[in-house]
Amino acid sequence: MASWAARLKGLGRGGFLGLVIILLLALIGVAPEQSERVLSRFTDTNLGEYAVLEVLDGDTIIVSMDGRAETIRMIGLDTPEKNHPQKPVQCYAAAASENLARLIGFAPVRLEADPLSQNRDRYNRLLRYVYLRDGTLLNAAQIEQGFAFAYLSFPFSRSEDFKRLEARAQAAGRGLWSACGVYLENGFINTDPA
Repeated sequence: MASWAARLKGLGRGGFLGLVIILLLALIGVAPEQSERVLSRFTDTNLGEYAVLEVLDGDTIIVSMDGRAETIRMIGLDTPEKNHPQKPVQCYAAAASENLARLIGFAPVRLEADPLSQNRDRYNRLLRYVYLRDGTLLNAAQIEQGFAFAYLSFPFSRSEDFKRLEARAQAAGRGLWSACGVYLENGFINTDPA
């Protein structure tokens, strides 16, 4: 409890939120070490960093931004469909989502817009590059590790880099490139149903 109190000291409004989280976790019987990890998700951020509230799929997350949940669509990649209303779950969709969640863990992320990209997509999601504190660009990591395709339908400044990362992942047979049937349909790369 002493570490929780130290963490909350001086946090102001965030301290109150942290206290509420601690009390709720204690009420449901969450172990103190797990509570620390959950609490850090909400309070361990520097200016310009955002707590990740949820990983929706391999290319979309929800962050806490100015006290509200904001959906972030990662620029320049596309992962197999997991939540599409008109498509079945595709091969490697769950793996892409799980890999992104593993890479993020409970760490805050830094977001960066691209000067060539729109601010929001047609679903009102913010379009951003997503970085970890150590400088890892998650958009590129998903492609390089074979969990995503380079999404080149719209202009963005790193398109050539992402195209090269995809070519290397494909040549090496990483991830979905060896685990799934990959095909082009209506200009979009897809994988077989899961």
